Amino acid sequence: MEIIKYTEEWKEKWDEFILASNNGTMFHLQKFFDYHTPGKFHFDHLIFLEDGKMVALLPGAIKNGVYESPIGASYGSIVTKDVRFATAMEIVSTLKDYCKQIGLNEIILTSAPMVYERHQNQNLDFAMLWQGFSYSLHYISSAIKLNPYTDILERFAPTTRRNVRKTISDFKLRVEINDRYDEFYPILLENKSRHNVKPTHSYEDLLKLKELLPDNLKLFMVYLEDKPIGGSLMFVANKTVAVCFYNMLYYQYEKYKPIQRVMYEVVKHYTEAGFEYVDIGVSQDTKAENPMTPSMSLIDFKEKFDAKTIMRNTLHIKL
Repeated sequence: MEIIKYTEEWKEKWDEFILASNNGTMFHLQKFFDYHTPGKFHFDHLIFLEDGKMVALLPGAIKNGVYESPIGASYGSIVTKDVRFATAMEIVSTLKDYCKQIGLNEIILTSAPMVYERHQNQNLDFAMLWQGFSYSLHYISSAIKLNPYTDILERFAPTTRRNVRKTISDFKLRVEINDRYDEFYPILLENKSRHNVKPTHSYEDLLKLKELLPDNLKLFMVYLEDKPIGGSLMFVANKTVAVCFYNMLYYQYEKYKPIQRVMYEVVKHYTEAGFEYVDIGVSQDTKAENPMTPSMSLIDFKEKFDAKTIMRNTLHIKL
């Protein structure tokens, strides 16, 4: 097994491999990385070859003697098909040898949670731990396991259930799937400003992502009559998981419970579409000194939709 650096000539084969992989996501696609302004990142993506054929891919970058993945994305780390444990061991040892040979002193890898895998298999994690990696960080995230054979509302907490039913019967509230990013982005900006932060993506970023990956972004807008009051921007990570990347509302309309209604519509949509999970994202207290500090109120809110804890883990090794 050998590692070569990614070049543009591999672009089509890279994305084909990701789409056919066991644990790849939209955040591993070269088409996804294309949304970044040229020059914003210097990527050092790696291709693992065996007898000239791809067996694994690793998007990332080198900085100050450290290989880190992801860079410019939510999830990274090694992407494979559903490989045997012996192959996982060889992939990890090949990566370590390669990084040592080019003079690096550390590797930091953050993968998607295990629910993103088509066939859940922790052989890569164990291979890394056996070969000297250790966990350096855990983020708490929440995901709803979708089940077409159970009533969605019956799974929600009683108060949430009543609120959703009220939005359907009493309020002139409707949810529409559309591309009105011009209506959604002001809501996103206002929400983020309440916490003195800016969105991860600019308005232009979202339009570029929608252009590059039209099937991977889906915007659920909530309207009170004809007034946009909230919305959920979903990223389709792969065929298994859809991610609530932004859940936003105008707070002056909070009494109408737009987020509870849109979450119902999101869960309903992706259940009917055959997905296995809706990931509602991480729940960390961003103002705390320790980055792992959980946001208890946010976790409690997500649990009202029958969301369960999944972890986003970071593995690292000093070489």
